[in-house]
Amino acid sequence: MTTPRDLVLGEIADHLASATPGHPLRVAVDGITASGKTTMARELTSAIAGRGRPATHLSMDGFHHPRAVRHRQGRDSADGYYADAYDFASFRRLVLDPLGPGGSRLYRRRIIDLRADAPVDEPPALAPDDLVLVVDGSFLQRELEWDEVVFVDTPFEVARDRGTRRDAELLGGPERAGRAFDLRYHAASRRYLDEVGPAARASVVVDNADVANPVLRRLGSLDRPVQ
Repeated sequence: MTTPRDLVLGEIADHLASATPGHPLRVAVDGITASGKTTMARELTSAIAGRGRPATHLSMDGFHHPRAVRHRQGRDSADGYYADAYDFASFRRLVLDPLGPGGSRLYRRRIIDLRADAPVDEPPALAPDDLVLVVDGSFLQRELEWDEVVFVDTPFEVARDRGTRRDAELLGGPERAGRAFDLRYHAASRRYLDEVGPAARASVVVDNADVANPVLRRLGSLDRPVQ
């Protein structure tokens, strides 16, 4: 049975699979922490591949700075998360540039094992000319340029509930997880929304408050009225 989510993901996948920039298509799946970015990125990758276009998913988890850098402004620092979490320079050099116009198409899938906090030196992968690379992460429009951006629009209170339940064990229980979201993750996300305005800049915007019934607000140049 085709679900409402399948229909929305299918429309986005059709849009992305039809794009032919002359090099691998570099797609960001952006949004606040716990908005549902990773799940949507994986689903879109599968849907695009199902349309006969080579597609692969990459997570920005593999392009974090080491823990000593990420936490140098304090474990709960929102400014630290915003400024120090990701190694955007390495990501641009090792992924976006090689897959862009005139690039070698040799790209790295990760440079760090996040849980082990250890560097990873794996051989590069060779992308086919028509690859769709789908990347999920936070703050993706702050320093990086993409061919397409899917913004996963989720209210903070909904994302906080999802995130604290998801990360309670990792962060030391529900109370500590809630504190981490309030002080670090979502405080940094609010700064990102204020400074960058990522939803307005995205080529695709999906209201993901109800994961079973997402609403497509923008697709390419098409602005859909709020329902």
